Amino acid sequence: MNTPIVQLLVLAGIAIFLILRLRSVLGTRDGFEKPPVPAPGKREEAKREFEVIEGGPDRDIIDHVPEGSDAAEALAKMKRAEPSFNVGEFLSGARGAYEMILMGFDNGEIEDLKPFLSNEIYETFAQVIQARADQGLTIEAEFVGVREMTLADASFDDDSKLAEITVKYVGELTSVVKNAEGEIVEGSATAVKRQKDVWTYARNMGSDDPNWQLVATDE
Repeated sequence: MNTPIVQLLVLAGIAIFLILRLRSVLGTRDGFEKPPVPAPGKREEAKREFEVIEGGPDRDIIDHVPEGSDAAEALAKMKRAEPSFNVGEFLSGARGAYEMILMGFDNGEIEDLKPFLSNEIYETFAQVIQARADQGLTIEAEFVGVREMTLADASFDDDSKLAEITVKYVGELTSVVKNAEGEIVEGSATAVKRQKDVWTYARNMGSDDPNWQLVATDE
């Protein structure tokens, strides 16, 4: 076989390889297809939507408090002080904290809750638990769930970087109070009751300690 024929076969083989390679990457099309052209106005509309998202209100904030409110401004300051802060994630943690702290208090087991309670709240809880014990009373409680939870208020101190967030809860649980003889003196083991609580958590934004502490309780 002479040299020109060999060269022709090699070139043909390279061409076939390139065609198959392009098809595997780009796919195939039938006929001549022009690239899609955005309808008039759609390109500008998409651009405007992008601009609104980029420069508009922070949904992570206004999904929970009114836009322009003092609470919204406080939450925005928290984010500026600590960019990793997320309101939605905070509320998710506050939901879990509610069950953990409430059940710890009812069961008289708050030692492990110290990192999540201010000194004042811890001492108050300890006094109530001791008073129950002195009367020979015990509580048997079972947490059912959080029926409602809303961010009620927020504040931020520019100087100390102290952030406070108030959360309203409506929890559902069963609870019975028993005396020293094991007799039920209050509540029901089967009837689910609703409990309303307003708790305020605090933390210095930007600190190494990631824990928010419960600093106030109300109903």
